[in-house]
Amino acid sequence: MEILIRFVPTNPLKLAASRIIFTHVAHYTRLAEVGKLEVPKTTGKYETGQLILHKVFGYRGVILFPWLARVYDRDATNKKETMESAESADANRDSLSNVGKEVKGRTHTFYQVLIDTRDAPYIRAQTEAVTFLGNQESSRSLYAIPGLDYVAHDDIIPYASVERVPLQHELFDKFLMHNPDKDPPFIPQETLRAWQKKNHPWLELSDVHRETTEGVRVTVIPFYMGSRESQNSAVYWWRYCIRLENMGSQAVQLRERHWRIFSLSGTLETVRGRGVVGQEPLLARHSPAFQYSSHVSLQAPSGHMWGTFRMEREDGYTFDCRIPPFSLESKPDEGTPVAPTAAA
Repeated sequence: MEILIRFVPTNPLKLAASRIIFTHVAHYTRLAEVGKLEVPKTTGKYETGQLILHKVFGYRGVILFPWLARVYDRDATNKKETMESAESADANRDSLSNVGKEVKGRTHTFYQVLIDTRDAPYIRAQTEAVTFLGNQESSRSLYAIPGLDYVAHDDIIPYASVERVPLQHELFDKFLMHNPDKDPPFIPQETLRAWQKKNHPWLELSDVHRETTEGVRVTVIPFYMGSRESQNSAVYWWRYCIRLENMGSQAVQLRERHWRIFSLSGTLETVRGRGVVGQEPLLARHSPAFQYSSHVSLQAPSGHMWGTFRMEREDGYTFDCRIPPFSLESKPDEGTPVAPTAAA
């Protein structure tokens, strides 16, 4: 008996006798066995070299290294509030006072993952989302690392393959080496260790923020990118990765964004616009998630961001989906980041 599990419309997986069979084509079936499923870990963490399937986006990947992150889940906090206080918080969600509302963070494991380039065109997530500033002497240098993602432990489905190179990515054989005596059978090369050590400040994932509004969950992960001198003053840069997930049964589409950006210098900026990154993504049952990254700069070493997405359901009902407030914190610049190929 075969069970069909559809993660994304163009990327279904068939599981038969623990075999994983992949296809990418929506209009006809083209199957190829890629490996065997393994039992997901409920405790502990996955090791470098572990092959994975992403539970939400369905792509194949390999773990490079883990991160421990503090997850600030406003859903858990809101459940403990009374209806009266929740309504009050909702009414003040666009005020600076709500940004400082205490939400306890719990530690969770996330992983730096290489995405198989064969799957990249079929997933609803940017595959060059990891960026950082380059040479400090150049104001225009920006590195974009292709095919990197940050994946929560709960979003990982582990599998095994007998292929020596089971994943297609330009950095796979630079970062990992096949060793059949190990489990998983791919071990880190010195290139990976050196690259991670050099770029630790720009790759590190420390805080994750989540909040759900009317069945749409927004997850935000901010990253500090570095600073630049501009007209005798420093400009600080961050990137932020946002994932939207429709947890309900009705399709919903993102129509507008509304951001509030507060800088420690005392400025408060409002940004409004259509969609995100030039798109108005539809979150439906067959493709419930969308992920993208963007950048922001401040003329101060820290600040806050928060806001809303205007969402429209298939029945025409519109609502504002809250973007959880998150801090923008700078770090001491510890040197110039390097691109992965420079360490090879």
